[in-house]
Amino acid sequence: MSTTTAAPRKVRALPPLMSVTDAAAERLRKLYASGEQGKLLRIGVNTKGCSGLSYDMSWADEPAPTDEVVNNNGVTVLVDRKASLFLIGTTMDYEVKALTSGFTFTNPNEKGRCGCGESFHV
Repeated sequence: MSTTTAAPRKVRALPPLMSVTDAAAERLRKLYASGEQGKLLRIGVNTKGCSGLSYDMSWADEPAPTDEVVNNNGVTVLVDRKASLFLIGTTMDYEVKALTSGFTFTNPNEKGRCGCGESFHV
């Protein structure tokens, strides 16, 4: 009788759920230190717009049992677990343009956006 032992399988590291750029981290630090002190930004996805999905951001006092906690670039954001499959690998940025400023998302899962850029589909 011979016994064969298999080498343990190497576990691959999962890609980060989300990453936060320096600009987004700086803006979040300012928000967390001022009017939203003690709160966390929660990112989700809602069905809305002409392409079907849109990013939803809200403030939370603490993580819910259904939140994924993302610590990146010195800040913490929450991701609604129902949105995680849509957001894997997404980069959150903060852009200041001539007439607008706000958080933007570069999502490798997006297959397209509507003309106004407010919604997307995967």
